[in-house]
Amino acid sequence: MSTKETVKKNLIVFTRYPEIGKVKTRLIPALGATKATNLHCQMSEYTLTQVRKLRSLVPISVEVHFDGGNGQQEMQQWLGSDLIYKPQSSGDLGSRIVHSLCGAFQDGVAHVVVIGTDCPGLNPELMKQAFHCLLSCDLVIGPAIDGGYYLIGLREFIPELFYGISWGTAEVLKQTIEIAKRLELSVVYLPSLADVDRLEDLSVWEEIQQAPENISIIIPVLNEVGTIKNTLDSIGNGANIEVIVVDGGSTDGTLELIKSLGITLLSAPRGRAHQMNVGALVASGEILLFLHADTLLPSGFDKMIHCVLQESIVAGAFNLQIDGNLKSFRLIEWCVNWRSRFWQMPYGDQAIFLKAKTFHQIGGFEELPIMEDFELVCRLKRLGHIAIIPIPVITSARRWLKKGIFQTTLINQIMIVAYLLGVSPNKLVNLYRL
Repeated sequence: MSTKETVKKNLIVFTRYPEIGKVKTRLIPALGATKATNLHCQMSEYTLTQVRKLRSLVPISVEVHFDGGNGQQEMQQWLGSDLIYKPQSSGDLGSRIVHSLCGAFQDGVAHVVVIGTDCPGLNPELMKQAFHCLLSCDLVIGPAIDGGYYLIGLREFIPELFYGISWGTAEVLKQTIEIAKRLELSVVYLPSLADVDRLEDLSVWEEIQQAPENISIIIPVLNEVGTIKNTLDSIGNGANIEVIVVDGGSTDGTLELIKSLGITLLSAPRGRAHQMNVGALVASGEILLFLHADTLLPSGFDKMIHCVLQESIVAGAFNLQIDGNLKSFRLIEWCVNWRSRFWQMPYGDQAIFLKAKTFHQIGGFEELPIMEDFELVCRLKRLGHIAIIPIPVITSARRWLKKGIFQTTLINQIMIVAYLLGVSPNKLVNLYRL
């Protein structure tokens, strides 16, 4: 990559905290205040999903500049703690954009792109293209069909572009172009897209909603050369599936194998929780599935997840099957599956899945040396129902066979009780490794 491509880039997302009656006001007469607010929430969350995908492709900083609400904490609870939040200034839209751009350029940013959350057709590739265009032009604009624009990008602070504009009208784009010509700026235009501000625009959003959500499968590994190939084979080659392997320091040929298969490979300090958080940060899917390297997914797992993960379900997992013929394994399976279904307490070897926005909202895995899956599920339970798909994943019997079935089961139960009693995971990990 050239030095020119590594300039500091900043993406600013303009949105508003979802207060009933104060968002999507043009649609309130048709939808009602509550449905209009729900639409605003969905579109903002969708836009931030696209932004996170962009962040996995381009080294950028992302800031959400918000209006309304009671501050940064509410925004983090809504859109996730992995983003920077700043309140918008007062004044019309032009004044607020000028204030945001001024702050960015004063911070030393070379290229700044500003977007809203009303354009569902804005995807990571278009945003990436916008930043690339700024390498050779002064201004990049994404025209909106209604006469405004869904994106504007600059490589220097030009406040004149935002003065004297009839904001909220069909003249915005025209007036902006006239100013750019007067200032003799070089301009590149992205494809025209539709904003969703009026009743007739809703079909654009409905079309987006009908598309299946992408699933990002995140697999933490450490010396798994003997197991990872079968695990990857169980995933298959679905069109809406992304696989990310995060290595914690393998020395047995795992890295070479993953590279030879052409699968996304990341490195992170050793620790399953840390590795999975690193994978989640670059994942582009709307759904995250955390898969152990010795666990096989069932055929059609993606369709099952899409069917299960509805609005009333906060997360899910699969039944467990242990790869072995011992009768004691069947008893363990029965106990695990009963516990999972009755208490809604699946563990990591059951392939936990959830919406990416939910994962980011709760701050991901707490980076514990052990029990990270148990701790995550405890937090998820407070948000809503955790569904268990009755079709099992198949996990390796190696940890039961290595230490003995009775001893392994006893240690697992002791750790759960000890954790609930407040024993530090740093102490528990020593017991687990005995």
